[in-house]
Amino acid sequence: MYTVLVIDDSPSMRRIIKDMINSIDEFEVVCVATDAYDAREKIKEYEPDLVTIDINMPKMDGVTFLRNLMRLHPMPAVVISGESVRGNDIFDDGAVGFIPKPETGESMNSFQERIKDTLLNLTFLLKRYTLKKPPALKKNPKSSSNIEFKIHPDEVIPLKAAIFPGMKLIAIGSSTGGVESLLKVFRRLPAGLPPILITQHIPYGFSNSFAHRLNDNSEVIVCEAKDGMILERGHGYLAPGNMHLTIEKYANEYRTKLLDTKKVSQHKPSVDVLFRSVNNAVGGSAMAIMMTGMGDDGTIAMKELHDNGAYTVAQNEESCVVFGMPMKAIQAGAVKDIVHLDEIADYIIEFSKGRRK
Repeated sequence: MYTVLVIDDSPSMRRIIKDMINSIDEFEVVCVATDAYDAREKIKEYEPDLVTIDINMPKMDGVTFLRNLMRLHPMPAVVISGESVRGNDIFDDGAVGFIPKPETGESMNSFQERIKDTLLNLTFLLKRYTLKKPPALKKNPKSSSNIEFKIHPDEVIPLKAAIFPGMKLIAIGSSTGGVESLLKVFRRLPAGLPPILITQHIPYGFSNSFAHRLNDNSEVIVCEAKDGMILERGHGYLAPGNMHLTIEKYANEYRTKLLDTKKVSQHKPSVDVLFRSVNNAVGGSAMAIMMTGMGDDGTIAMKELHDNGAYTVAQNEESCVVFGMPMKAIQAGAVKDIVHLDEIADYIIEFSKGRRK
């Protein structure tokens, strides 16, 4: 059971959000707050797993509170606000989710579904946060006894590694800290590179806006992947926040294929699923990059790519926000080169020119 603090200055909205979150089996609102100062004391008292924050609040606006929270007491925070124009910006400020408040004419059922989808897609992050968070001064009335078993990629996509190398392409996997790290890489990439496929662990509803941010900050043409898109040079394809991204070969073309199946390695989208499909489709002609993130998603399939002759790279510990996924890949013997974040773009460019294999 994940505990939640709802922060909103509107009594009616506090009640609505509280009731909607409490209707989700895995979540429980343990307290509410009317403003940032009230929230500060209740976070110390209850140590919730997640906070929801309104932007327009008295005494201190939600954005300032979010920034202070990330600086002084980092924890998962979802903005629920009518300020939809800030959807991208609050991601930069540290939020892990953004849910616009109901628009005129929108049903409460629709709003409730949006809340449910966002929160359920954050459970992978919340699991990791709850393992290291401080103890609460007050005990929570409920606790979770649910155990999520780790699903192996074999259950979603069988290994049929390509014997002969196919189209040259780049596949990237990232999680915690990946948003800003990917932006830093993409800002330095030129046009005309081989296709780039990205699986970033990202909440549902944010992948499309993040794809636009990558596109706006790079010479690479980036989009949220849709089913059946033909892979083209100079283009990047970001996995949707609630689907696995894979590729398949059709005659002389390679196309995206989205899978709406179970989580793999506790994630959906999963880096293991992307890397496995890349190995099946193009094998040793691929470059696979493991960037900052918690856990070990991607390790299994990256080792398979490595063993099939693909060029594999991991971000180094110094430049990672969390050195989990790269570390696991390195420990598994799945990595040829370990590089600083500032060098990843250069390695991609060199690979595209045949200088790194």
